[in-house]
Amino acid sequence: MSLFTRSRQLPDAEGGAGPDGDHRDDTSVADGARGDDTAAEAGEGAGGGKAETTGDEAEGTSVGAEGTADAEATADPEHGADPEDSTDAEATADPEHGADPEDSTDSEDSADAEGSAAEAEETPDSPGSPAPGWFGWRRRFPRAARGVAVGTSVLAGAVVLGVLLVPNRLERVNVEAFLRLPVEAILLAVVLLALPPRPRKVAAVVSGVFLGLFATLKFLDMGFYQFLARPFDLVFDWILLNDATDFLRESFGRSGQVLAVVGVIVLFAAVLALSTLAVTRLTNVMSRHRPVAVRTTLVLGTVWVTCFTLGVQAGGVTIATKGNSEFLANRLQNVYNGLGDAKVFEKEAGVDAFGDTPPDQLLTGLRGKDVLFTFIESYGRVALDDPQMAPEMDATLKEGTSSLKAAGFDSRSGWLKSPVAGAGSWLAHSTFLSGLWVKNQQRYRSLTTGDRETLTSYFQKTGAWRTVGIVPGVRKAWPEGKYFGLDNIYDSEHLGYHGPYFSWTPVPDQFSMEAFQRLEHGKKDRDPIMAEIILASSHSPWSPVAHMIDWEDLGDGSVFHQVKKEGTNPTEVWKDPKRVRTEYRKAVEYSLHSVIEWLQRYGDDNTVLVFLGDHQPVPTVTRNSANKDVPITIVARDPKVLDRVSGWGWTDGLKPADNAPTWGMDQFRDRFMTAYAK
Repeated sequence: MSLFTRSRQLPDAEGGAGPDGDHRDDTSVADGARGDDTAAEAGEGAGGGKAETTGDEAEGTSVGAEGTADAEATADPEHGADPEDSTDAEATADPEHGADPEDSTDSEDSADAEGSAAEAEETPDSPGSPAPGWFGWRRRFPRAARGVAVGTSVLAGAVVLGVLLVPNRLERVNVEAFLRLPVEAILLAVVLLALPPRPRKVAAVVSGVFLGLFATLKFLDMGFYQFLARPFDLVFDWILLNDATDFLRESFGRSGQVLAVVGVIVLFAAVLALSTLAVTRLTNVMSRHRPVAVRTTLVLGTVWVTCFTLGVQAGGVTIATKGNSEFLANRLQNVYNGLGDAKVFEKEAGVDAFGDTPPDQLLTGLRGKDVLFTFIESYGRVALDDPQMAPEMDATLKEGTSSLKAAGFDSRSGWLKSPVAGAGSWLAHSTFLSGLWVKNQQRYRSLTTGDRETLTSYFQKTGAWRTVGIVPGVRKAWPEGKYFGLDNIYDSEHLGYHGPYFSWTPVPDQFSMEAFQRLEHGKKDRDPIMAEIILASSHSPWSPVAHMIDWEDLGDGSVFHQVKKEGTNPTEVWKDPKRVRTEYRKAVEYSLHSVIEWLQRYGDDNTVLVFLGDHQPVPTVTRNSANKDVPITIVARDPKVLDRVSGWGWTDGLKPADNAPTWGMDQFRDRFMTAYAK
């Protein structure tokens, strides 16, 4: 019998196997005898205390071997401890096999360390040992733990691939979009595998945060495409986020605004955390299984190159994609262009064909006329082209043309291309009036703080007109009004309206037109008027919408409380795109009726009305059309007024023909001033 076999029958001085065979502190004795730090840690984890050495080296060796054998013998039965383990240890250290005492001690060290490590891993229930996993559940449920680990890794991979493959437009999100192989994922794996451990961890976290920001940018694009029909501008659009919260408050109340803002913040934090955890998880998996990860990356790289070279497609979608790299390159180019846009715009603003024209030679063809430039919110080409809305809109415009004709008015209509869609009315207004393409907030600020003359300021400059603004959508200070050359401005607080808001709309259009008549146009012994009128009833969400009432019943607007009660609920309307388009059409019809009936009621031989849309409505209404055309119409009773624009090729009536000329909105100012300059 070997020394190890014999020593197992001896009790330890401080602990060991009791009569019932329970394992207590055998490995700690060996640790104390040899001073092996690694074995000591394992022994403390398994037995809890440290015993004194009371025997010689051989006895200590025996006790150490006994501890190892006992540890193996008492291993968790779930792991299937094999009794042959003790025999192997015994055979390894038995002097009968030719091992000298020193070699025996070395072998004992190795066996003891292995036994202690095995015990630390396989006996988590031992007193004093740290419980692996959450409360030791990984040891108690190894299969479930492995399933969770695999599932977590798969989920992490899905998150990373999802961010890289998801399009930045909702209408492009489909199954085919996720059947691609992004080269960026392969390159990221190559970089992470090539880095040393510590830099690899840092790179994983940085990559995860970047991936989260990348996902956020795509989400912003989705929102902007849904409402503005364009991607988010990293240079100019941050201010619009504040405007969006104001719109939410005005449309859905303070609680709706708060819920939306909190939801966005939570979503942003969750996206950053999830993407970072996902990349970190995949990095750890690749590090633990490096050979497999290297081979897999090599195979995927080969597949990508092959598919890219051959142009392999699935369902019409190219398998090998580098779309994320192109996307980022495009956005960086836009940022670069945006940072240099100020100088470009400044140069454009310095060129004015009428800058040196004497005031007495400006707009001579309109002297003595009341000229009204009236913007109808969101009145876009879709209202006349969409099959769901076109029949009713055609009827409205034909009826309006006939009724105005009966009142002695003729009209001409064409198309203008707006710089914006979905929102950004002030950019469209300033483009129309300045003759410059004002496509972003920076250009707008540059324009309104500069000395560029606008169409309205040229009217003021002549001294032949009183210039006024009817702006019911403005409910706070509007210093830009002076830049546009308006002598007096009537905002929502100065129109005498005491009725309710209609979602975003502070004042119904019919009341705004009647207020203009009461405050300015209806006064006796006045100078000719040039008015900029910005109607608001056709502003989204188009629910509830006011309807026409008898002009004599308008009063102070209190009558609209009942009108609002008869309207629709925007929350219900926006559940169905078809209903949204229907309510949009009704809102535009209401605005058109307000203008047409006002002209019939109060217009005369000296009235010249120019009315137009400022931009197309949101993509929910346009069905994601990229078209930015809006109708524009000139109405006058004096035939000489329309004769001056006879060469424009515009269509007779209130509805422009499909093939009528389409100008950029920035071209109207100079064309109009040229037509009426002689």
